Amino acid sequence: MLVFGTQIHIVTFIFIVLETIMFAIQFFYYLSRPEDQNRLWYLILLILLLFYNITGGLFPDPKIRLSIQLQEMIAYGSGFLMASYFPFYFYKAFDLKLLRWHVYYGVPLFLMLPYLIFFVIDYAIHGNLETDLKYGMIAPFIYALVLLWAIFRAIHIKNKTHRNQHQYLEEIAMYCAVSPWATLAFFGFTETSQLVEVLCTNTGIIAISFLFIVKSIKKARSEYRRMLQLHMDNVNPAIIQENFIRYGLTKMEIEIAQLILKGMGNKDIAEALHISEETVKKHIYNTFKKVKVKNRSGLIFKLQNVHFSLFGALFL
Repeated sequence: MLVFGTQIHIVTFIFIVLETIMFAIQFFYYLSRPEDQNRLWYLILLILLLFYNITGGLFPDPKIRLSIQLQEMIAYGSGFLMASYFPFYFYKAFDLKLLRWHVYYGVPLFLMLPYLIFFVIDYAIHGNLETDLKYGMIAPFIYALVLLWAIFRAIHIKNKTHRNQHQYLEEIAMYCAVSPWATLAFFGFTETSQLVEVLCTNTGIIAISFLFIVKSIKKARSEYRRMLQLHMDNVNPAIIQENFIRYGLTKMEIEIAQLILKGMGNKDIAEALHISEETVKKHIYNTFKKVKVKNRSGLIFKLQNVHFSLFGALFL
């Protein structure tokens, strides 16, 4: 099933939408933390994946005002570009120094050079795509297998030296996600359907993206709680107690507000006070009304700051 009168399969279109959403989320996180270079490398990976899916889905199409030859060059070029980026991504994002030779020499020689020779120069001269596929995919297919072994070996050796279990699992997960790309040359030989090709090359990366987003959310929450704790350490407890009285909070509302100030969520508060989450939500709602705020950030701000009447402020 194709969409919008193009050559793009509905499944390819779904992947494009998902990857666009993920890119937007990751880009937002990167803007808030531009020092996070690993996220930048992953953003580039998502851009290349989107480019590959769009060009591979659209081209070749006689209705598009580009020559079929140029469309084929772009479509195959996006696949080669994506595959060429993987060693660089592992080299930069995971600091796998053993991949340096492949990044600077192996990829240009065994991936980019065959593409230029067979899918650009020879195809432009003779226009025989079948012949170019037959001979132009041999070196890239063999080298893709070599790259898979080189990346796995680099991950294994690094783990033996540093023994960071969490980092090791993340690297292995990404390795499993990109491994199906080794079959890209095989797809070129057999002219596999767009559906099978897209499922093989996208599923793993989509799964990894979801894991990265979940990890980013957990990290952001952890940083927010640490920030709250640091702020609490510098706030006079007497000010908070005065504000509890000022707003007329009940004993239970005060207990819940104190836990909110520590960055705890509803579920944690319910467990700490041995009450239901619904009860916690009810007390929080009543607290918001009394303090005249709409969310936790507003509540925290008002409880931690001194409030003056107009009469008192005249004597400051």
